[in-house]
Amino acid sequence: MKFLVLIYGNPESRAVWDSLSDEQKREGMAGYAALHEALAARGELVASESLGDPAATKQVLVRDGQAMTTDGPFAEVKEQLAGFYLLDCDSMDRAVEIVAQIPEAPFSIVEVRPVRDLSALM
Repeated sequence: MKFLVLIYGNPESRAVWDSLSDEQKREGMAGYAALHEALAARGELVASESLGDPAATKQVLVRDGQAMTTDGPFAEVKEQLAGFYLLDCDSMDRAVEIVAQIPEAPFSIVEVRPVRDLSALM
């Protein structure tokens, strides 16, 4: 089964990250590198990415065949999507076990969602 793990951050957590030295950032990324390597070795990692600053976001609405864009996410939303993992593992329980290994998990909100299998419809 595939699961999408969504990692949320907020402006305060991004500010803390931005204030770290390059060496501190490299040290912080070591946990992510180890997790990435372990998941890849077990065949459970499909994709993983850290997302850019929400201020650089474009929201797109398509109406009557026309794409309309607005800048950034809604201002009243404090928590913003910061990164994700796409996992292929045996169960929701296993996905939750993996989330517990994400270095940022103790400081963020992390959501796990099953990916719908629509292959039978194609």
